[in-house]
Amino acid sequence: MKTSFKRSFCVLLIACLLLPALLGGCGKEQKADPAAAEFAVMHETEFGGVYLDCTIDDFNALGFACGDSVNIKFSNGYTLNDLPYYNGYYTQTGQPLLVAYPGYPYIKACINNGDDLWTLAGLTETDTAEITLAEGGAFAAIQHARDIHYEDDRALFASDAVFANFRSVKVHGIGENVLFRSASPCDNQHNRAPYVDALIKEAGVRCILNLSDNEEKLQGYLAAEDFISPYFRSLYESGNVIPLALNMNFGSAEFREKVAAGLIELTQHEGPYLVHCTEGKDRTGFVCVLLEALCGASYQEIVDDYMITYDNYYKITPTDDAERYDVIVENVLDPMVRSIVGEDAADLSAADLAGAAQRLLLDAGMTAAQIDALKANLAA
Repeated sequence: MKTSFKRSFCVLLIACLLLPALLGGCGKEQKADPAAAEFAVMHETEFGGVYLDCTIDDFNALGFACGDSVNIKFSNGYTLNDLPYYNGYYTQTGQPLLVAYPGYPYIKACINNGDDLWTLAGLTETDTAEITLAEGGAFAAIQHARDIHYEDDRALFASDAVFANFRSVKVHGIGENVLFRSASPCDNQHNRAPYVDALIKEAGVRCILNLSDNEEKLQGYLAAEDFISPYFRSLYESGNVIPLALNMNFGSAEFREKVAAGLIELTQHEGPYLVHCTEGKDRTGFVCVLLEALCGASYQEIVDDYMITYDNYYKITPTDDAERYDVIVENVLDPMVRSIVGEDAADLSAADLAGAAQRLLLDAGMTAAQIDALKANLAA
């Protein structure tokens, strides 16, 4: 009887030890791979991409998770395999992804800072897209490193300037308090516009290079009953706001030609100048990198200025969050610099940044005299 009891106890003990491994963890429900899902497609025209007719929440409810690898097959035969699914634009420039960006009405397939996927894939409104899981969690490490969000509550930030991501650009070749960068002083979706407006007035900004809006959007902001950026209004009404409405494809000829045209116009205005987009992060980041390089800034100066944005918004610094800091420099900033100096540049700190920036602007439509005038204005 005792022997039988001991044998039964041992069998039960072994079963208890093995069961968690068999089930994937004690008390942890095993997640099944999501089944293939098919969606109608829509053209997302502002930045260029393909909306799939499914909300982010509904897509995740199917069993997909940010950090997964997925395959997309469009009904016209165009396919994308081993595609990262992120909740932000975390791929390298020119690389495709499926994105569930907060605030988007649908999930979107696109090429990060690249060509319009809708056009590239040859899609029409009658096409559909089938998504299948390639590998769960294949890109989870990058998803974790880049999954950062900021708050829109002024009380959570150390100062108005930090909240507004507002600062003067302080690098070699650019004069003191000549060039400023910030979040938008007119688009108040993140509650920052009135703070930027007060700061640019205090700084004496005389001309604004608006990278995110067109005339129609600006008119909409100004006509809104809750518009509270009077200094911006005065600059706009006096013809000192230059709207460029850039997309995110800083490697495209269209993007660069628009930037060159805006800089040509900028030279016709007196400074100080403000460069902004919506957050003062990506489009503003690239244009400031270009101007800093043109004026003779070192690679390290460019890194230091660019990464202030990530300190302002997310408290990411080399000491407080070194892993994320390095990922952002390597995966976000460095591709911007390489798009100016050349993709094969091995050591960015040794590259001829000024010469490369000048060549880019010449190719984009500026003359040498216009570039010289721009540099003189920024150095004043």
